[in-house]
Amino acid sequence: MAEKDGTPVFKFPRWRVKGKPLPEVVEAYKSVGAELNVMPFCSQFIPMNVIDHPKHGSIIYHPSILPLHRGASAINWTLIHGDKKAGFTVFWADDGLDTGPILLQRECAVEPNDTVDTLYNRFLFPEGIKAMVEAVQLIADGKAPRIPQTEEGASYEGIQKKSNARVNLAQPAEAIHNWIRGHDKVPGAWTLIDGQPVTLYGSSLLGGSAPDGLPLEIEGASQPGLIAKTGLVLFGTDGKALLVKNLQFEDGKMIPASKYFSSGESSSVELTDEEKKMAEEIRAIWKGILSNVAAIEDATDFFKSGAASMDVVRLVEEIKQKCAGVQLQNEDVYMATTFQDFIQMFIRKLRGEDQEEELLVDYVTKEVNNMTVKMPYQCFINGKFEDSENGKKYDTINPTDGSVICKVSYASVGDVDRAVAAAKEAFDNGPWGKMNPRDRGSLLHKLADLMEEHQEELATIESIDSGAVYTLALKTHVGMSIQTFRYFAGWCDKIQGKTIPINQARPNRNLTFTKKEPLGVCAIVIPWNYPLMMLAWKSASCLAAGNTLVLKPAQVTPLTALKFAELSVKAGIPKGVINILPGSGGMVGQRLSDHPDIRKLGFTGSTPIGKQIMKSCALSNLKKVSLELGGKSPLIIFSDCDMDKAVRMGMSSVFFNKGENCIAAGRLFVEESIHDEFIGRVVEEIKKMKIGDPLDRSTDHGPQNHKAHLDKLLEYCEAGVKEGATLVYGGKQVNRPGFFMEPTVFTNVEDHMFVAKEESFGPVMVVSKFKDGDVDGVLRRANDTEYGLASGVFTRDINKAMYVSERLEAGTVFVNTYNKTDVASPFGGFKQSGFGKDLGEDALHEYLKTKAVTVEY
Repeated sequence: MAEKDGTPVFKFPRWRVKGKPLPEVVEAYKSVGAELNVMPFCSQFIPMNVIDHPKHGSIIYHPSILPLHRGASAINWTLIHGDKKAGFTVFWADDGLDTGPILLQRECAVEPNDTVDTLYNRFLFPEGIKAMVEAVQLIADGKAPRIPQTEEGASYEGIQKKSNARVNLAQPAEAIHNWIRGHDKVPGAWTLIDGQPVTLYGSSLLGGSAPDGLPLEIEGASQPGLIAKTGLVLFGTDGKALLVKNLQFEDGKMIPASKYFSSGESSSVELTDEEKKMAEEIRAIWKGILSNVAAIEDATDFFKSGAASMDVVRLVEEIKQKCAGVQLQNEDVYMATTFQDFIQMFIRKLRGEDQEEELLVDYVTKEVNNMTVKMPYQCFINGKFEDSENGKKYDTINPTDGSVICKVSYASVGDVDRAVAAAKEAFDNGPWGKMNPRDRGSLLHKLADLMEEHQEELATIESIDSGAVYTLALKTHVGMSIQTFRYFAGWCDKIQGKTIPINQARPNRNLTFTKKEPLGVCAIVIPWNYPLMMLAWKSASCLAAGNTLVLKPAQVTPLTALKFAELSVKAGIPKGVINILPGSGGMVGQRLSDHPDIRKLGFTGSTPIGKQIMKSCALSNLKKVSLELGGKSPLIIFSDCDMDKAVRMGMSSVFFNKGENCIAAGRLFVEESIHDEFIGRVVEEIKKMKIGDPLDRSTDHGPQNHKAHLDKLLEYCEAGVKEGATLVYGGKQVNRPGFFMEPTVFTNVEDHMFVAKEESFGPVMVVSKFKDGDVDGVLRRANDTEYGLASGVFTRDINKAMYVSERLEAGTVFVNTYNKTDVASPFGGFKQSGFGKDLGEDALHEYLKTKAVTVEY
């Protein structure tokens, strides 16, 4: 960015050698003529003749409230010491280690389960940027203080390394917890379990009594730990407990702590005498099927020994016959192919240890719309609903009256990392990645059936959370979501590559073919205007292609996504395949963009945010991106149109879903000879529209999604009036509780005006005239925008319709209709409306990669 702005940029490997500054480096620096150095940390690596050179010297950002925690691991030591306050300091550099005079400081409270990540993302980073700007301004104004640092309370803790990060378990629980969270994620606090170093991640203090679990001896602990359903419980010397969520072994493998006894070397089940006898009977069944194998050893692989799919059926049925009541499936054989693994799996099934935990949902229940709706409100990670890592919640608001529906978990960066880890594990090692595509399709069909079974509940939740008119929510928001999952469920077993003729490598021959493979973990970030439908448009194709996903619903409309998560479990979607994280786009969305384990991000939202996401995705790991962004879709209405249809569809193009519609006609061009009649009839129809409670079946127009959006719409209308557009109707908030906006019509809109160029994303019809017969002129005006999402034309002349549709620069062109989308038709924009497609076969390819294979024979 600096280079683009014409600022000199130097990249030297070092400032000095053997303690002496390199003259050529110092001279290059001085040539810039800097008046102030602004530095993040690390002043000790820069020579003093550089620090002192500028007119105003140098200032440094440091992540602690100096003088406490001087040194490079300041944030870590804030947590390790259990400080109740964290913060940062902007100070003047000197030749000491973070000892210069203080310019300004900011502080924040440390929450009981804060980590380095949560502190950094919640306070140190966003407030630090603001503070550095403020500091520079104070210097420019000559008002910057220089407050000498006291030595009282100063500390110089060193950088933590893995070698000295072992946790001392002979302490109170809070001290153990502080040590673990202070080292999370780098270098990681560790202890010895079964003689092996194991790193502990995701610590939180437990209130109340410890859960039940299996005892685990841990070296140095005051009493054995417990492997519980929620993780590893550790006890301090004070008898209090903490919970550790994840464990990492020396080979780098990370598992949920709750799965310790079913992972790696520690996973083997000790068999009773009766179970050993049963194992030998199963060994005999294997021998009967694998007659070509001399002996069935523990390491014998069922398929490598020649077994086929019919042998799988025989194995399962013979074992069922001998062991009545055991729930064994064909898929189990594919997941445990060696005899030893098969026996371990079988014994666990026999004991009932492998049964999926029953989904526990702490619902918010409401009696509304003549039904009881049950709404999950927590993060959904790895098949479970749970509070966010830091316990934070926020209010989701009913736009009809401004009341609070419920408090929803506010996901943290740590929650994102756990969700991505769960999705990666599900893709790499879970049943989803190994599943037959047809079976995957069956699960998606079942999910669609469950959505249909719950469609009235889903539509009601959508209505109270987003303001959608219930009848529209039932038909479109929910109805099209169901259709989308059914459509893509049918694609699962039809994803194909191709064979390609290439030049042969004589005298040998070659066969070249392509395979379409899933990408891996995908992130999906959706908007608030169609909460469930946008989820379906992206996640159905993502899942059909065989990927796993982490989805962030819009902060203001999270509830149908969380209900969808519940239904996905009931449909049998394996844990970790779908993860839902409500919360902030700036925090959750940014972390998803930056995360190195995510291979694709699909986003629907504004163009500025889309640009930021694309940049972050490129810088992180070049993850694939598809973007459906803003629009200013033109609708051209010619004088030879069907006027009744043009009025009806023209209104729908603007007012459908309260105008909160990405493809809404942002600007109507009406031929001069019919302009006044068209406007008159539109206003006449608007007056008939019923504005009111979206749950009332006779309501035509519900509330805007949230207050900030309503305020933005009112400002938009004020801008239109100020610039000279004619406000024919509306432009005001409806005088009733809630966030209701009058349907609005502007005429005499000129091309330079703000309302002609910018999207309202609300019920605002922006109308411009064009001269009779000026087809090419109106096309130029329609295309004079950086957006290209959708467009429309109304005319009875098929030649004119085809001519205009070919020249409109938009991803979708509607002719004598509008808003007609279908699950089989690809949807996406041109120019700054983004790229990539939702829906149709094209959407599948957004979530697939092509591998070319060449075989010589």
